[in-house]
Amino acid sequence: MDYRLTMASALTLSGVLAAAGTTGASAASPEPVKAEHGMVVTAQHLASDVGVEVLKNGGNAVDAAVAVGYALAVVYPTAGNIGGGGFMTIRMKDGKTAFLDFRERAPLAAKRTMYLDDKGNIVKGASTDGYLAIGVPGSVMGFETARAKYGTKPREELIGPAIRFARDGFELDQGDVASLQDGAETLAKDKTAAAVFLKPDGKTYSIGETLVQSDLAATLSAISEKGPDAFYKGATADAIVKASEAGGGVLAKADFEQYSVRELEPVKCNYRGYDIVSSPPPSSGGVIICEILNILEGYPLGYLGYGSAETVHTMVEAMRYAYVDRNTTLGDPDFVDNPVSKLLDKKYAKEIRDKISPFKAGVSQKLMPKGFGESKETTHYSIVDDEGNAVAVTYTLNGSFGAGVMAPGTGVLLNNEMDDFTSKPGSPNLYGLVQGEANAIEPMKTPLSSMSPTIVSKDGKPFMVIGSPGGARIITITLEAIVNVIDHGMNIQEAIDAPRIHHQWLPDRVYMEPYALSSDTRKLLVEMGHDVNIDKDWTIWGEAAGILVGGASLSQIEEGGGARYNGAMDSRAASGAAKGY
Repeated sequence: MDYRLTMASALTLSGVLAAAGTTGASAASPEPVKAEHGMVVTAQHLASDVGVEVLKNGGNAVDAAVAVGYALAVVYPTAGNIGGGGFMTIRMKDGKTAFLDFRERAPLAAKRTMYLDDKGNIVKGASTDGYLAIGVPGSVMGFETARAKYGTKPREELIGPAIRFARDGFELDQGDVASLQDGAETLAKDKTAAAVFLKPDGKTYSIGETLVQSDLAATLSAISEKGPDAFYKGATADAIVKASEAGGGVLAKADFEQYSVRELEPVKCNYRGYDIVSSPPPSSGGVIICEILNILEGYPLGYLGYGSAETVHTMVEAMRYAYVDRNTTLGDPDFVDNPVSKLLDKKYAKEIRDKISPFKAGVSQKLMPKGFGESKETTHYSIVDDEGNAVAVTYTLNGSFGAGVMAPGTGVLLNNEMDDFTSKPGSPNLYGLVQGEANAIEPMKTPLSSMSPTIVSKDGKPFMVIGSPGGARIITITLEAIVNVIDHGMNIQEAIDAPRIHHQWLPDRVYMEPYALSSDTRKLLVEMGHDVNIDKDWTIWGEAAGILVGGASLSQIEEGGGARYNGAMDSRAASGAAKGY
């Protein structure tokens, strides 16, 4: 391929993102938040404050992550949770890494055909709404496992702020109210949830009003006093099981009693000299990010330029091939033999590059394997402490406010994570992913996820902590933030704010955020054969949270003149904040 920059590609920077390069960047994005001792970036400013206070009081990054996780369960109910699950990637100051899988699991009574009618067709809403959609929650066990093994503070201290927010209430800001308004229709369908999040007349709360969650405060207090047993073996589990039985679900007490957290070896790869640690199966995130980066490593993206037709074409084709692998080969490692070593092999990446035409779009249907027949309401947070310990956490209820149900007396919103399984091979899920047999429903199995809590290091030192919500787009959102910093020289805030593109194999479309590509670029991509679509639903494009260590951008790090920690919360997040000290 001839990498000489053509006149056409030189003109393809987006109008809005012309400011996201090295010149005039501050016009598009605010400056990253700077700090010298610790940084916490979350989707809700009160939770960020909680994390910073833990760090100030001598807690490490894991302690702060646990406290933030509980706090978000109160102040960010659309995705923060103890009724869902997630992943935690850890890098300790000595370079040791760990990955905790506290993802939801399928109930013991789950069946691979549980969302199909007697004709084998998917029953609309069965895997997303109500009690049949719920996977066994893992967040409480995940937080306690992380705290006990890698933290330094007592549970009572870390869960205390969340209890106070739930018991005494917290003042709603514009972003909080907008979130509740978006979920009002879903919440109104469940009497218990409506009683908490809506007024007696069915209207939502207003800016400046206080939201109190007394039942959730009691549940959190019980966990504080008795540990995870209060959730998995006590009254909370009993209440959820009882509500599930009454609501047509299949959850049983044994599902809660048998739940355990898995500690797995993180996925590791290297991109242009940067060491990346991310999520392994049952997440597809780390594997597919690394597969795409391995493909892109063979192209001079920095020279081709951000937003050029060559760069976008290359990224789209890498995404196309990687998502075939994601959707057809990966699954829960206790049930599926995942070909991770093959997908991470740079020789395999070269084989894919050799198949990519520099002038013509690929055709997804031609990549359909023989025999082949996630959520914008996830949330991510990133933390680094004074000693250099780093934590990336992504956890979720799946859809906005999960399944939209709350067991009476618990205050706990429950997930609809069962939709992440393959209800029927070849049929799209909530996020349009077409998946295969490897992710079919089985009892005690974890559904395949896109969540990608990622930590990047350079020369043995932490460099970047990054991740995002966004369902199927989590992978590409996280990937693009990394590429924007390393290849395109953006500072961390610019890299996160930059308009995004996405391709997931099927449907065979390039999705672009408004203003991500200029009309010139789009014209060139269409001429190559790409189907380019503008997706104006801003909620699906994620809310990334990132930290860059040593400077706000790569150039500043290399010059040695930047702040130690530089935090950035996605400008798409209405209530999020990067906070440091």
